Amino acid sequence: MKDSERKILIHTMYFLPEFGSAPILMNELADYLSGRGHQVEVVTTIPRPPHNRGYQGRFLVREKRDGFRAKRFLTNSTQHPIGRLVAWTIYTAATLANLLFVHRGDILFLRLPPLQLGLTGIVARRLKGVRFILNVQDIHPDLSIESGLLRNPFFIRLAQAFEKWIYRQSETIVVISEGFRRNLLDKGVPPGKVRILPNWVDTDFLRPLAKDNPVARRFGLADTFTAMYSGTISISSNVALEKVLEAAALLKDQKDVKIAIVGEGLKKKSLVDKAAGLNLANVVFIPFQPYADLPALLSAADVLLVPLDVEKSQLSVPSKLYNFMAAGRPILGLASSSSEVAGLIALAGCGRCVSPEAPEQIAQAILQIKDSPSEARKMAARGRSFAEDHFSKNKILAGYEKLLT
Repeated sequence: MKDSERKILIHTMYFLPEFGSAPILMNELADYLSGRGHQVEVVTTIPRPPHNRGYQGRFLVREKRDGFRAKRFLTNSTQHPIGRLVAWTIYTAATLANLLFVHRGDILFLRLPPLQLGLTGIVARRLKGVRFILNVQDIHPDLSIESGLLRNPFFIRLAQAFEKWIYRQSETIVVISEGFRRNLLDKGVPPGKVRILPNWVDTDFLRPLAKDNPVARRFGLADTFTAMYSGTISISSNVALEKVLEAAALLKDQKDVKIAIVGEGLKKKSLVDKAAGLNLANVVFIPFQPYADLPALLSAADVLLVPLDVEKSQLSVPSKLYNFMAAGRPILGLASSSSEVAGLIALAGCGRCVSPEAPEQIAQAILQIKDSPSEARKMAARGRSFAEDHFSKNKILAGYEKLLT
C-alpha cells in the first residue's frame, strides 16, 4: 500500500476544543502528519463541559478539520474516578466498533491512558492485519494504585495481569522517558519493543514575553512576584498543591509575593476550600485561559511550579515541564529527588527541586529565587535553550512520523 493510501488513526480520549496538554499535542501531531501528506483521522470523544458548546445531545460527530478528519463518540462527563473509568470503557468500546471502518495497511496510534485502548489495537491486528503503536503517557494501573483509587487486592492483581497481557501482545510501545522504559522492562517487556520519544513543545509559539502584559494585568500579577502553577488539578499533584497552599500561609507577610493556581480539575474545589480555611489573601485561583493567551499567562509568572506527589514521581512526567522551559521562566519542581522531574531540572540547570511534602522548603525556595534575580534569569535562559535543543516540536514529530511510517 502506498503511503498516500494508508490511513493513520490517532486515538485519544481528549482533543480540542478541550483544554490541556493532550488535546494540544494530539492536534499538533495530526496537523504535522497531514501536512506531510498522510491521511489522518482522529478518533476521540465529544468534548466535556464547559467545552461542549454545539455538541449537546449528539452521540456521534464527524468533522472535517484543517487537513484531517475527526470522529467523536459520546462518553460520560463526570470527573469522579469511577465515572472516569466508565468513560474510558465506553470510549474503548466505541473504538472497537470503529474498526469496521479500518482497513489492512492502516496504522493505529493509541494514546494511553486508558490502558483498555490496547485491546483495540490487538483486535485490529488480529482481524484486519493492522499495525498499532501504544503511546504510554501515564503508567497505569500503577498510578491508580499509588493514588489509592484502586485498593482491592483482587482487582489490583487483575489490572496488573491485564497490563502485562496488553504489553505482551504489542509490538511497539512508545514511552516518554527513560523512567517509563525502566518501569516496563521491570515488568518483563522485552527491550526491543520499547522506544523513547518525549513529548514536545512548540517553541515558536511558547516563548518568553514581558511580565507586564495584558494577561498579567488582567489578574493583578504584573506588579507582584508570582509563583504560578498552570495545568489540570488532578490526583497526581493534589497533595503537592496542598503543600503549596501551606507554603503560601508561611509567606503571608511577604506582601509582594503571590501564588497563582491556574486550571480546573477534580481536586480544585478542595484546594479552594483549603485556601479559604487558611484565609490566604496571597493566593489567586484562575480558570483555564484561551490557548492563545498561554505565552502571556506563563510570562506573568516569576517562577513556575511543577508539582508531583511523591508516590507518583516515577509514574508521570508532566508535559508542562517542557512548556515551562520554553516559556523562559525559572522552574521550581516539587517532586522526589529521584524523580525524572528533578533529574531534568538539574540536567537543564533551569531551576530547583524540593520535596513536595515540605511547605517550609517550598516557601524558602520561592524566596531564594525572588532574592536572586540574576541567577533566576540564567535559569530561565538555560531552560529555554534546553527546550529548543531537546523538545522542539518539529524534531520530535519527525521521529513519530518515522516510527509510524
